[in-house]
Amino acid sequence: MTPVRGAVLAGGAASRFGGRPKGLERVGGTRILDLVVGALEEAIGEPPVLVANAADADRWRPGITVVRDLLPQRGSLGGIYTAVSCAEGPVLVLAWDMPFVPVPLLRALADGASGYDVFLPESAGKRGLEPLCGVYGPACGPAIRAALDREDYRAIGFHPSVRVGRLSLDEVGRHGDPALLFYNVNTAEELAEAEAMWQRRA
Repeated sequence: MTPVRGAVLAGGAASRFGGRPKGLERVGGTRILDLVVGALEEAIGEPPVLVANAADADRWRPGITVVRDLLPQRGSLGGIYTAVSCAEGPVLVLAWDMPFVPVPLLRALADGASGYDVFLPESAGKRGLEPLCGVYGPACGPAIRAALDREDYRAIGFHPSVRVGRLSLDEVGRHGDPALLFYNVNTAEELAEAEAMWQRRA
């Protein structure tokens, strides 16, 4: 079986942090980028690639490969498309603004993806799934490209064209509160809340 690779999605504007990329902010004294890269590397046994378009992305973390979006300005789905296209097999993607995703959950996703084109954890959010923390197989490439070509940028809009598997909410809950696990930092207020949650967890 082709091994699962890893990819960190470093998209989104930095305007909410005064021009500083949000993944370079710190939670618990560590940059969110380093937390995410470290978790993926431990889960899959090798460094992930970093999907980023910022001009200085090559300097964010020495030793990690940076790939630019193949189709820029297509949102998170464009980042997933790039990650899939650059991998030779399935790829475990994780957004770079999610500091609380634990290694055991990432391993559960990698281990459970066999037989599916997409394998995502269930969440309590409005979509019922967390598309920015999951495994995407090669079949997703053409399906996502078709969605992008018709300007459907929804992260789950291409799902009817592929085999979708789910890690149940009960299984996700074995690794912690889903509201915490998939918490993402987009604003200064959310960064402060993430720090408070980190301290409570510690």
